[in-house]
Amino acid sequence: MEHISVLKNEVLEYLDLSGNEIVVDGTLGLGGHSLEIVKLLEKGRLVAFEQDERNLREAKKRLEKYIDRIIFVHDNFCFLKNRVIEAGFESVDRIFFDLGLSSPHVDEAERGFSFMREGPLDMRFDPRSKLTAADVVNNYAEEDLAKIFYEYGEERLGNKVARKIVERRKEKNFESTTELADFVQDFYPKKRSSSRSKSHPATKIFQALRIEVNDELEVLKRTLEQSFEILNPGGVILVITYHSLEDRIVKHYFKELEQPPVTDPQEAIYRNFGDPLVEKVVKKPILPSKEEVSNNPRAR
Repeated sequence: MEHISVLKNEVLEYLDLSGNEIVVDGTLGLGGHSLEIVKLLEKGRLVAFEQDERNLREAKKRLEKYIDRIIFVHDNFCFLKNRVIEAGFESVDRIFFDLGLSSPHVDEAERGFSFMREGPLDMRFDPRSKLTAADVVNNYAEEDLAKIFYEYGEERLGNKVARKIVERRKEKNFESTTELADFVQDFYPKKRSSSRSKSHPATKIFQALRIEVNDELEVLKRTLEQSFEILNPGGVILVITYHSLEDRIVKHYFKELEQPPVTDPQEAIYRNFGDPLVEKVVKKPILPSKEEVSNNPRAR
């Protein structure tokens, strides 16, 4: 199973490992980043989270040589703090998240993430979860669909898409990825569609559905808070984001930690107003090079 890790060299540079650290990879996937990290942990340990059982199996194969350095956690990273403590660590030195989709989610049609392949409207990262994209599309009220498409997909035509979907499902429920994608494309304004020739009209709709099904944004917020709570002084949190919604949450969270307000008078006694709790490792976001994007288009 082919897998190319995004920003691999940059991740290793900014994690800055000496070999003794306790490291968390909250998004193991197929184990690409974890493999490079664990090679450096001669005396340290890696706690690796993955909610997709198939990904976990593949990652274990890839990481087999270093299995004694790794604790695998088959769970969503929203349980980060509890699972790390259960693994025997009160705190950790490095925490890493790659928020992108893993290759199988896109490449395997039966997972229902891609409209480029015929598959069920699923989109669950963890098949143990109950809510599917089909449930959302076929059962949510029109106003709720519109809100999801606008807020999670940043789709300006969210109201129209929601209305059309509700009209269509009165006759027949949506069942497959291509069925929904073709439906959206058929009524999408041709001028807007052609002006976004690099992007299928259903791209933002599918992003919105995936975020809703997996509660991605709320999970990210809760996980960032837990990450800071278990991070040792001098530790590093590194996050790779792929769209503006994720990026906004991450930037806002760390900006607040850089200049936290003091609302409790008792707390104000112990520290000066605005004392930073964190500092930026990089002054501006690190982007993939043109060479990397050429070798791995998903890195764009």
